[in-house]
Amino acid sequence: MRSDTLQKMILPSLLACLFSLPAWAEKADRNKPINVEADTVTLDDIKKIGIYQGNVVLTEGTLMLRADRVEVTQDENGLKNAVATGNPVSFRQKRDGVDEYVEAYAPRVEFDNTKGQLELSGGARLRKGDDEIRGNLITYNTQTEFYKVVGEQNAQTPAGRVHMIIRPQNQSK
Repeated sequence: MRSDTLQKMILPSLLACLFSLPAWAEKADRNKPINVEADTVTLDDIKKIGIYQGNVVLTEGTLMLRADRVEVTQDENGLKNAVATGNPVSFRQKRDGVDEYVEAYAPRVEFDNTKGQLELSGGARLRKGDDEIRGNLITYNTQTEFYKVVGEQNAQTPAGRVHMIIRPQNQSK
């Protein structure tokens, strides 16, 4: 398989599976061109691994991912695993049908396509509009739409705590 073919397969799979999260994702983004910038790109056709390093910026419509490094692994079925690392990795995408964004920040973001499992780890933060959740680990299963958040440990909360801010909805009568 040629490198340009592998790259064309890796990026759409990465973006479609890793970052087009549940019902909130802007559906129109899926039909937009994918733009990638990085200082270096290494593609291994035999091992089916793509590594993007150095100020990595992935965009597709309203979706934007920034990371220091993104590694994508494929198997015979397509995307197997994607790992983004940074200080922190940041993700932003407009919610479908509303003028609101979902934003996520974490030093490590990993997606296991086999399990449909997304993990934000190492001091993760997820914002949807004005609501926010923070913890050491945020996991989301794309198949079951189930979230789990494990608390952050620090001097004030050595046992680990999850922090949430849920703002009241604007109610118009």
